[in-house]
Amino acid sequence: MSLSLVVGVDGSESSLQAVDWAVDEAARHGLPLRLIHASRWERYEGSLPYFDTGRPPSAEILAERIAAAAAERAARRDPDVKACGEALAEDTVTALLAASREAFALVTGARGTGELAGSLLGSVSLAVAARALCPVVVVRGGERNRAGAFGRVVLAVGDPAEGSAAARFAFGEARARHAEVRAVRTWLCPAERHGGRPLHTHEATTLLYEDQAAGILGEALDRVEDERDGIACHRDVVEGPAHRVLLDLSVRADLLVVGALRRPDHTGLQLGRVSHAVLHHCACPVAVVPDRV
Repeated sequence: MSLSLVVGVDGSESSLQAVDWAVDEAARHGLPLRLIHASRWERYEGSLPYFDTGRPPSAEILAERIAAAAAERAARRDPDVKACGEALAEDTVTALLAASREAFALVTGARGTGELAGSLLGSVSLAVAARALCPVVVVRGGERNRAGAFGRVVLAVGDPAEGSAAARFAFGEARARHAEVRAVRTWLCPAERHGGRPLHTHEATTLLYEDQAAGILGEALDRVEDERDGIACHRDVVEGPAHRVLLDLSVRADLLVVGALRRPDHTGLQLGRVSHAVLHHCACPVAVVPDRV
C-alpha cells in the first residue's frame, strides 16, 4: 500500500494553514493527501466553525462539512494533488495515530478550535508529536517560513542514540525543496565550581566540549552520507542552550527537524525538553522524527 500524507483538520485557522502546507508538501513528494476530521460527535467540545445554514447542523453533518471544506481548499491550492476528506467518529488523537501507521508523515496545525486562548501548542498536536511512529510536522511560524522562502532546512543533531532517522528526513526534505541543510549541534561548558583556575585550563575545557560536539555532529552526518549527494550542508557547532540556539535559527528556516526516541515499552509522551520548547515557540514548521530504540 502506498503511503499518504495525513493531515488533521478541525476548521480552525491553524488547521487551514496546515492544509496549505501539506498540499505543497504532497506535491513535492508526489503523495496523496488524506484529510481527517475526527471527533466524538456525542460530546463535541470547543468553539465550532460557523456555517450560515439558518439552523445549527448536527455534529455529524458539521464534521463532514469540515472534512469536505478541507478537501476543497486542497483542490483549489493544487488540483494535481489527490486529496480526500474523511470525517471519523473517534477520539482525535486515537484516529490520527491509527492513520499515521500508513503515512509518510502526519501534519497538524499548532492550535485547534477548542484550545484555550493564548495557548502555544494544541493538546492534539502535542500528543501525536509525542507518540506517533511516523514523522509529525506541526505547522507554525510566519508566512514566509511556511511558504519555504528561505531555502533552508535546520537539522538539530541531538543524542547519538536517536540514530539517523531525523537526518535522513532532513536531507530528503532539502532535496525535494532544492534547499540547503544546516546541521547544528550545541554544547555547554559546565560552570566552574572553584574560582582561581588558570585561564589556559578553562580554555582547554572549553575546547574539549566543543570538540566533543563537533565529533557527534560529524558522526551523525557520516551515517547519512548516502543521502547527501548534491545537497549543500553547513555544519554548525554552537555554544549555548539547545532550545535557544534552534529557536534563533528557526527565524530564517523553512523547516526545523528534531529527533525523538520511541521506546516500545513506554506508553506515555516521548518528547525531550528541546522538542517541547521548539514545538511551542518555533518560528517555522517543526518536524519531529521518531527513531525506535
